[in-house]
Amino acid sequence: MEAGERPAGPPTAVVFDADETLLDLRPAVTGALVAVLAEMRRRTPAAAAVRLADLEADWGAVFGALSAAPVQEIRRAALARSLARAGLDEHLDELAALFFARRFALTRPFPDALPALAALRRRHLLGFATNGNSRAERCGLAGEFAFELYAHENGLPKKPAPEFYAAVVAAAGVPPAQIVYVGDSPGHDVVGPQRAGLRAVWLNRLGLPRPAGLSPDAEVSTLAELLKALGKLEPTNA
Repeated sequence: MEAGERPAGPPTAVVFDADETLLDLRPAVTGALVAVLAEMRRRTPAAAAVRLADLEADWGAVFGALSAAPVQEIRRAALARSLARAGLDEHLDELAALFFARRFALTRPFPDALPALAALRRRHLLGFATNGNSRAERCGLAGEFAFELYAHENGLPKKPAPEFYAAVVAAAGVPPAQIVYVGDSPGHDVVGPQRAGLRAVWLNRLGLPRPAGLSPDAEVSTLAELLKALGKLEPTNA
């Protein structure tokens, strides 16, 4: 079956979060920040005292106030804070462009992602729905999904807004109980979907303790376990 085709029989949709679920984002972000820092140091001696840890901390410093904003805006705000450390405020556009070019060039799927998608596609409709700006076609996932949804496109709010999951249901074209959402965030990828009537699989790559009150329909440590986990889910009457 080709990417994007509906499977035969009653469709069951499996919809994926992007970053830290399908995509190994941390090395890409680190690599992009390293490139920015190197360029800062090339441009001014004042950047010699700036550390990679400072650039990483600047994201956390601005995220709380901007958490509902598009990810690209949050990153620009973090970079603006970083550049101000070395008096390079006026170079934000150039260094933001450098950051995003490196970030996308370095973003790759986890090794378990593409094999899992290939196996799942034989039985399930696949979707991609993310708060971030990891465009599937720029991150090694082109053509893998029947539909893609990105927060802040066409007015779509970020997870965990109910409207986000309603858009997932509309795009999948099946009842909510026939949709399984897969992701690494307990709040955004388990609690939020379940409140909207979807089922949810928590991808716990790091083996973290399950948060109190969290009851995913299944928990897996790698995407290689997902097909088997889906097969064990209780049938729905929806």
